[in-house]
Amino acid sequence: MRIVIVTGMSGGGKSTAIHMLEDAGFYCVDNLPPRLFEKFIELITLPDSEISKVALGLDVRSGQSFEDVPKVIDELRKRGLPVEVLFLECSDSVLVKRYKETRRRHPLSPEGRIEDGIRKEREQLVKIRRQADYIIDTSQLLTREFKAEMDRIFVANEKHNNLMVTVLSFGFKYGIPSDADLVFDVRFLPNPFYIDELKHLTGNDKPIQDYVKSFPECDKFLDKLKDMLEFLMPGYINEGKYQLVVAIGCTGGQHRSVTIANEIYERLKEADNFGVKIYHRDLKHAR
Repeated sequence: MRIVIVTGMSGGGKSTAIHMLEDAGFYCVDNLPPRLFEKFIELITLPDSEISKVALGLDVRSGQSFEDVPKVIDELRKRGLPVEVLFLECSDSVLVKRYKETRRRHPLSPEGRIEDGIRKEREQLVKIRRQADYIIDTSQLLTREFKAEMDRIFVANEKHNNLMVTVLSFGFKYGIPSDADLVFDVRFLPNPFYIDELKHLTGNDKPIQDYVKSFPECDKFLDKLKDMLEFLMPGYINEGKYQLVVAIGCTGGQHRSVTIANEIYERLKEADNFGVKIYHRDLKHAR
């Protein structure tokens, strides 16, 4: 028996997650009143029940009874039931954008500002977030990336890392990424842009990679950066951080930053205690 409670920020992707779990063979119930959880689970765990996987969607629309959820989860776990909590996180700015695009009202601020509803909801979700087995931040996830992560956890049964590290290349001429947590400037490396046969290529092309990595400073920098990031990660994980953006910048975000970001991604992607993905912000400006 597998029992998954799907909750998190309104607008964070709960409905999408429920549909994905349904496609994966879960029996799904959305917004079942929390006080009925125990009775429902008793029914599906009877010996003659044909249900082996169930997902229960839950959010603040449950009203006052939502406050009972952390206690209900504790009670179910104390009885030895395999209750897992999937918490869908999302940044305030993205939530506001999603609400405005869909013209929906926030359930905790139907007549007021969306930001006020989001703030109130975060306060209400503190306890249940602490109980989460899996935290997925959907702020920057494409639907296919979201599905891949859901499949990895609930279909392939692979280990989930709550901290997701995004290695992001960018060009300083287009501005430092607003969501960057750590920013590294690789403009100390020679610039392939000034070599005619290389200037129209990018850091995804082998000639550029070979050129940038031919300088001894490159390997030294990569080794030191990898060591520092591996030193920092346990601290971020202990503090409950679920997303870290490591930004690597050069002048235009085409050559050096892309090469270094790719190398750091390759060196970190096999880590056991955090997940890693890569994104090249300014390759769209490539000529």
